[in-house]
Amino acid sequence: MKRITVLLAEDHTIVREGFRKMLELEDDLEVVGEAQDGRQAVALAKKLRPAVVLMDIAMPLLNGLEATRQVLKAVPTTRILILSAHNDDAYVKNATESGAVGFLLKQTSSHEVCGAIREVQKGKTFFSPSISRRLNRLNPQSPDRAGRLNKKTAELTSREIEVLQLIAEGKANKETAAELGIGMKTVEKHREHLMQKLDIHDTAGLTRYAISAGIIESSVQLTIV
Repeated sequence: MKRITVLLAEDHTIVREGFRKMLELEDDLEVVGEAQDGRQAVALAKKLRPAVVLMDIAMPLLNGLEATRQVLKAVPTTRILILSAHNDDAYVKNATESGAVGFLLKQTSSHEVCGAIREVQKGKTFFSPSISRRLNRLNPQSPDRAGRLNKKTAELTSREIEVLQLIAEGKANKETAAELGIGMKTVEKHREHLMQKLDIHDTAGLTRYAISAGIIESSVQLTIV
């Protein structure tokens, strides 16, 4: 029997280990890799080409939504299931617009997680029941606040989103440059473009936008004077 290969992308070690142990009990599922941040998830997906990625949204360095976009661009055959502790409409909308084919809450049962992996591997979609019941109400064209944020975020390049997340996480330009492997002047240029595109002109504003757009979670608290 050919196993379904799975990559786990979750920054909390204890949660990641729990998912691994759970999946290892299934004869048809095989965990081929584990990532603790979004950038590592992209690199491992390119290397391992898993059938399915269980992708947390809130991860350091690169959030799960942008990691999803980058994985699908590099390995379009991979199916991505988003994991999140949040089930509000904006999170679900952002996930599906990023290319995810399913959305699971972290309190989902092991039976349901395994079933979701099997379903999406077959080319279907899968959403936790509480989310599935609301999906008909989600209209990507509705002029709500989340929709406006999505439109603005869609105008940003992948690199600009990476820089925006690192700024929102409190990284200085030098740290951002080192993390992304680019020059300081390039980081400064990306920061300038972000401020122009978003019409935001200070770091605090960029941070608030990143939280509102779901690029980082509101639990990521920064001290900005």
